[in-house]
Amino acid sequence: MTESILELQNVEKYFGDFVAVERINLEVKKGEFFTIVGPSGSGKTTMIRMLVGMDKPSRGDILMSGERVNDVPANRRPTCMVFQSLALFPHKTVGENIEFPLKLRGETKNNRKTRAIQLLEQLHLTEAYYAKKVSECSGGEKQRVALARALAFDPEILFFDEPLSALDYRLRKTLEKELKDIQRQTGKTFVYITHSLEEAMVMSDRISIMRDGRIVQIGTPDEIYNKPANSFVAQFMGEVNQFNVTRQDDARFLDTDTQDTYVGPPDADLQSGVLIVRPERIQILAEGEAADTEIAGTVQNQYVLGSRVQYEVKVTKRSLLVETMIGDAWNVGESVRLGWNSDQAFLLAR
Repeated sequence: MTESILELQNVEKYFGDFVAVERINLEVKKGEFFTIVGPSGSGKTTMIRMLVGMDKPSRGDILMSGERVNDVPANRRPTCMVFQSLALFPHKTVGENIEFPLKLRGETKNNRKTRAIQLLEQLHLTEAYYAKKVSECSGGEKQRVALARALAFDPEILFFDEPLSALDYRLRKTLEKELKDIQRQTGKTFVYITHSLEEAMVMSDRISIMRDGRIVQIGTPDEIYNKPANSFVAQFMGEVNQFNVTRQDDARFLDTDTQDTYVGPPDADLQSGVLIVRPERIQILAEGEAADTEIAGTVQNQYVLGSRVQYEVKVTKRSLLVETMIGDAWNVGESVRLGWNSDQAFLLAR
């Protein structure tokens, strides 16, 4: 088992009577890409400020490599932070920005330049960038410079506070992959804060979902997506079709809103709750095909999502989302049969 590098034990943070973070317990392994994700107001920013030493917890302990660091200031922790604003020195060159932590450590000028150029190459920037002003760099280039400077600190843990949120989609996708590659190459522990489901799923070894100052689930991307702890996690981690249901028998559930009956997971131990079926788990059935649950409907809208197509289908008193590959095609107004099997749905507490 990989050793723990970061632990939070019953950590809480109060601002007057307001509880920003409540009873947080988590453990991050050395060399792990660990992402904390949640909606605005969930406590992510408060968490990261405590982890980097900008704020102290009101209660509980933060341990790094087994040592309590509650009272250790940010500049004495074995960590470094990449801010959303990047916090680069705009009047300095790229090389001077990257060399800044090395200069603080007393490294010679030649050693600083050698290391800066190595980091530029690792971040897919040529040596020509060394003398370039930061103010002349594009958004993506600045992101790479900020990461190079963080790596120059040679920290045990790198913290990231939504560093890609201001970038366009294509550049963000490129940097997501590069961040994951760099994390693997360096073996550093990355703790990443974001509100983006997509970033969390692409890069993380494990994900922690926060809501209202608490952690509601920790797991791998596959576990979080396919075995959500509750309906909030299921909805946060992607679009879902959800039905308020009560159990009729071992595998049949009554929709309390429409009085329709669906087949659900037979091993679910709840008598009532929210039945969840993701759009990609629902099939548009061809003639002769059958499923445990079948519903007739009419295609209302069609949305092309790159290699996939999402359909909005009107059934009885509600609309359902269905997602298929781009090769399939149903027209708006066309009558269809939808279906899913019992193992393609899950029942969660409300």
